[in-house]
Amino acid sequence: MKSEELSFFLEGNNGKGVLLIHGLTGAPAEMKLVARQLNRRGFSVHAPLLAGHGEDVRALRLSHWEDWLDSVVQAAEFMARRTQHIFAAGICVGGKLSMLAANSRPDLIKAVAIYSPCFHYDGWDVPRHYTLLSPHIGWLSRIPFLDRLNFKENSSLGIKDERLRRMVEAMAGEGMLEKFPGRGIVEMHRLGKTLRGVLPDIRVPTLILHAEEDDLSNPRHARYISEHIGGPHELKWIKDSYHMIHVDRQHRQVAEFTADFFEASHASALA
Repeated sequence: MKSEELSFFLEGNNGKGVLLIHGLTGAPAEMKLVARQLNRRGFSVHAPLLAGHGEDVRALRLSHWEDWLDSVVQAAEFMARRTQHIFAAGICVGGKLSMLAANSRPDLIKAVAIYSPCFHYDGWDVPRHYTLLSPHIGWLSRIPFLDRLNFKENSSLGIKDERLRRMVEAMAGEGMLEKFPGRGIVEMHRLGKTLRGVLPDIRVPTLILHAEEDDLSNPRHARYISEHIGGPHELKWIKDSYHMIHVDRQHRQVAEFTADFFEASHASALA
């Protein structure tokens, strides 16, 4: 029931659909600004709730990245009954899930846009000790108490614009979580490790968007994907936003880049 309440669908008129995948501790509500812009361009848009999300930290702790991936594939199957061609776009964890879903189901998802890719938190506003520890989360995850720890978001929430930050803060009642469990970080690490392992084999056309001032994820993550992915791709930089580029000052530009990529790059292939 929670998924039905928090997920949303906007019907378009161009026969093409876009899945918008939220990030770790996020919810479909955070995708609404980009969704409206894409819908104005004619796309049908579906923003599903990922498994384990939308309730509380306890529920998230019980989920795994494979469950999140299943949520994306199920959403693609939902869209396949309503549109002729499907694309996927996601923020951070949502972007990695979009790539893996497209790689496993190329019959469903024809191109992907990833926003602010992140394998571990190492942006300029991440505490130094965490930046040093996060690349080693694999072996740290063997420490039992890590699962029981909760971590709080940084004060900016990854958003440069104060007005838009307040808007996101008000989304607590729409499934957004203020804290994330250690288990979530472990699952994020495992998801990233899986993606790195298959990057050279990924052929789905991919748009990579990353903020130059990302406070949570160093731009090197976007460059890594660009340098190692096996298929056609574009890397574009967002100049006046932090990590949450899909809700920050350039969210309209993010939507336009996404729509242009899904239209122009693949129009002939899909005709």
